[in-house]
Amino acid sequence: MNFPVYGTGLVMGLSLIVAIGAQNAFVLRQGLRNEHVFAVCLTCALSDAVLITMGVTSFQQIAALLPWLDPVMRYGGAAFLAWYGAISLYSAFHASGALTVQEAGSSSLRATLLTCLALTWLNPHVYLDTVVLLGSISTRSPGYEASFAAGAATGSFLFFFSLGYGATWLRPVFAKPAAWRILETLIALTMWSIALSLLAKM
Repeated sequence: MNFPVYGTGLVMGLSLIVAIGAQNAFVLRQGLRNEHVFAVCLTCALSDAVLITMGVTSFQQIAALLPWLDPVMRYGGAAFLAWYGAISLYSAFHASGALTVQEAGSSSLRATLLTCLALTWLNPHVYLDTVVLLGSISTRSPGYEASFAAGAATGSFLFFFSLGYGATWLRPVFAKPAAWRILETLIALTMWSIALSLLAKM
């Protein structure tokens, strides 16, 4: 285990996963409702671990066969992150909404997990983050890709379980629109910094 590379994977994994999206909003909602929290968090984290492993292993094999793929993916990934950061910054200055939780009846474990899996595996952004971006970034540490993958997967477990079980304390915070503005600004800065790191590799 190379701990500096592990730390890089951990930071990169957390940086990408923290962006507000359908999956994270669902985990937060389940946490706020205290409904199937452990199962939802575990499903999301394990799914991320599988996708990250696919990216670290398969991306390198494909890139070896198609040497032009790596720079194309880096440019494409950097462009997407720059765009995503711009959207987040726009939201920070123009959005006025706050977190609301519907007080609907509880859902069964099966229905909840099916929804969770759909939000994870049917979301193209998940593949871009885990398979393409993390797979591409892992090539910067040749020979230590496993350490990078372990760090990124750890980041997923930390984030999802913290989000799910910490939702009770987050509810009064995200009831205020200002909290979302601050978070969206931080997301924008994070996305742009990762985009620059990808371009620096060129």
